[in-house]
Formats: sequence, C-alpha cells, structure tokens
Amino acid sequence: MKVLCLGIGNVVCADEGVGVHLCRTIEKNYKFTSDEHTLDFVDGGTLAQRLIPIIAEYDYVIMLDCVDANDGKIGDVYFFDFEDVPDSISWQGSAHEVEMLQTLVMMDMVGDRPPTKIIGIIPEVISDTTLQMSKPVIEGSKLMERIFLKHIKELGFNYEKIADHGIQEVAMSACSVEH
Repeated sequence: MKVLCLGIGNVVCADEGVGVHLCRTIEKNYKFTSDEHTLDFVDGGTLAQRLIPIIAEYDYVIMLDCVDANDGKIGDVYFFDFEDVPDSISWQGSAHEVEMLQTLVMMDMVGDRPPTKIIGIIPEVISDTTLQMSKPVIEGSKLMERIFLKHIKELGFNYEKIADHGIQEVAMSACSVEH
C-alpha cells in the first residue's frame, strides 16, 4: 500500500501552516519502515485541486491540517475519517480548508479519492504573516504527532526516532534557502 502523509496550510500565516510544518517535522524526526508499504511526505501547501493527480497516486492518505469545530477551542485536536466527518467540524477556519474539502469531494465524484484520514487542529492565528505559531497550536501539534505515529503503526509501519526537531524550529526554517 502506498501511503501519503499530506501537510496542508499556508506556512507564512502563523497557525495555518501547522499541517505543513508538522508533516516536515515528522519526516525529519522519524525513519519509517515496512515490508509491504511505502510512506511519502508531501507539502501540499494551499494547492488544493492541483493536488488531485498527486493524491490519486496513493492507496491511503493521512492529511494534517487546521480545522474549525463548533464545540472546540484553540489547540483542540480532531482525528477522523473523511467518510465520517464529525458534525461539529465546520471547515470554515480559512480559505484553504474549504478548497481542500472541495478537492476531496471532487475526487469522490470521479472515484479517485483514496481512503482519507484527517488529523486537524483548531488554530488561533491564521491572518498574520509570520512563521511563529501560537503556544496552544505548538502544544496541540504534539498530540497530532502521537496520533499520526499510533495510526501509522496500526497500518503496519515501524518507526524509530532519528532526530528531535521541534515544530517551531521547522516552521522558522520553512522559508530559508538550504545550500
């Protein structure tokens, strides 16, 4: 099975970039192995519909993103199947969330969407142009990471921690040029 970890968000808009930053953090901090599966990490940014050909290549997707929930507070984490979105999830936290929802629905209409799990967090700051994330989102990202690791193990992957980069450290390097 080809598994995709897809980080979604705008990296220069504070908490809105948490999906991308966490995707990159997990990729840097862990080595994943499986005798039968592969795992790829993709920074989906705010590409939405342009991700369709990428997503369609996979058998299973774990999407990391911001979500909005009617009954939640900043930093709350949600883990759900796209087939069974909780009623409290409203997808109205930012423009890219609605675009990703539409992208997944479009893929459903043509039968191209692989099974999709979403690990989302309610953001605090999404309008400032900064790489700095809020404390509740940084703390909540640790739970998102634990959920991801538990789920990936359930899918048949083993992992080992190979580094200890923090999500804010990874976020601050998001726009740097590596030589």
